[in-house]
Amino acid sequence: MENYTIKEQHISISYAELFKATNGFSEENLVGSGNFGSVYRGMLDDHENDAKVIAVKVFNLQQLGALKSFVTECDAFRNIRHRNLIKILTACSSVDFKGNDFKAMVFEFKINGSLESWLHPEGNDPFGLKTLKLMQRINIAMDVASALEYLHHHSQVPIIHCDLKPSNILLDDDMTALVSDFGLARFIDKSITSSTSSFGIKGTIGYIAPG
Repeated sequence: MENYTIKEQHISISYAELFKATNGFSEENLVGSGNFGSVYRGMLDDHENDAKVIAVKVFNLQQLGALKSFVTECDAFRNIRHRNLIKILTACSSVDFKGNDFKAMVFEFKINGSLESWLHPEGNDPFGLKTLKLMQRINIAMDVASALEYLHHHSQVPIIHCDLKPSNILLDDDMTALVSDFGLARFIDKSITSSTSSFGIKGTIGYIAPG
């Protein structure tokens, strides 16, 4: 089995470990799904008699564009690091127990979920009704702006997210906003000086490109 890691300092992880951590990618551990895959909550043994809560994004490789999305996310996370971007732990490129290709990314799990769940809470939310105070909303907006400013002007290669929406903004324990999901991101060649873009509008449901 091949283990795909973003950088050498990231942990190496196998399909079997992710299968165990998510209880076989069970429905009870499913926390979200999108165009290219699903996200599961898991408990990963760190081999020191402790466990780390993780979020495992499993790509549906039967879906057209899923493999490209996985590669794009890996390329993005090789080049970025900022307090308002989700932190990746590792990536896995392997095969499952049936010999099928398997690709996943592993992130820190954020118990406060996405901004979407706070703006549009569901009545059956186990944590009760979620509300955001005015100052929290302002701070979240500033966090997202800081992340975008970094991606556009200070990362090694300028990156356009292309799918920024509330469900792709996660909230840390202290309600710090973290931009996630770089599967549709575009890398900008600094040598191109034209003010017009060569690619069309991208994004998924809930995304609105700047007008």
